[in-house]
Amino acid sequence: MRVRLVTALTVLATLLLAVACAGTTGRPEGGAADPDAADSGRADADTETTSTPLRGELLVFAAASLTDVFEELGSLLEDAHPELTVTFNLAGSQTLAGQLVEGAPADVFASASGTQMDAVAEEGLVDEPVPFATNRLAIVVEPDNPLGIRTLDDLARDDVVLVLAGEEVPAGQYAAQALEQAGVEVSPASLEVDVRAVLGKVVLGEADAAIVYESDVVVAGDTVQGIDIPDGDNVFATYPVATVTDARNPDAAAAFVDLLRSPEGTEVLERYGFGVP
Repeated sequence: MRVRLVTALTVLATLLLAVACAGTTGRPEGGAADPDAADSGRADADTETTSTPLRGELLVFAAASLTDVFEELGSLLEDAHPELTVTFNLAGSQTLAGQLVEGAPADVFASASGTQMDAVAEEGLVDEPVPFATNRLAIVVEPDNPLGIRTLDDLARDDVVLVLAGEEVPAGQYAAQALEQAGVEVSPASLEVDVRAVLGKVVLGEADAAIVYESDVVVAGDTVQGIDIPDGDNVFATYPVATVTDARNPDAAAAFVDLLRSPEGTEVLERYGFGVP
């Protein structure tokens, strides 16, 4: 009886060990790892967000254009981990990069441009950045487009009050590049600190037109009218994200980055007008 009990326990232990090993390696039973999953480099959101309980605060520095989509993604992570609080510092990428270089604490940095990410990476402040989203420019005007603005050329008209992001802001740099490509010279009424401030000028009726991201047009809804910029004149932005080297909550930081690159994160990003690299 004792021998049978020991044998049964041994078999049970072996089965449990086999199951544990399979779960650790991610390999299907009796087979090799999925090469497609390895090539994509994207995490399984369900596994990553629920396998290990996350606690405390996660502080994410994110470009202003990510405001709405990141708030939804942060809520998803909090729902999966009730003891975790996700907090955002939202501003122009150049402002966030400057804060990080000056020693501001953070767990994750998501930039609207590789330039600002590179500046932080060169200081050894972040781990290896990875791209997670793309975006493209669009013109926004007042609803019903009362001035009949159709192209980048129209932004140079004397009767159009134009607002752009500042030269140091990624959205401003992309807009300047698009205008240069199209051979259009403009005289903006103001240069704003980030793309959401630019959008706000048109929403409030303080400007006739602005150049923002397509994702901003989606978020603004009926408060503005979006005008497409043809591919030949447009500029495509790639957003990188990285965990901060001295993150106070490294597990939560890694989980947030994995969520961005998961199928669940991709669905949310695309719903807000972003593309996927």
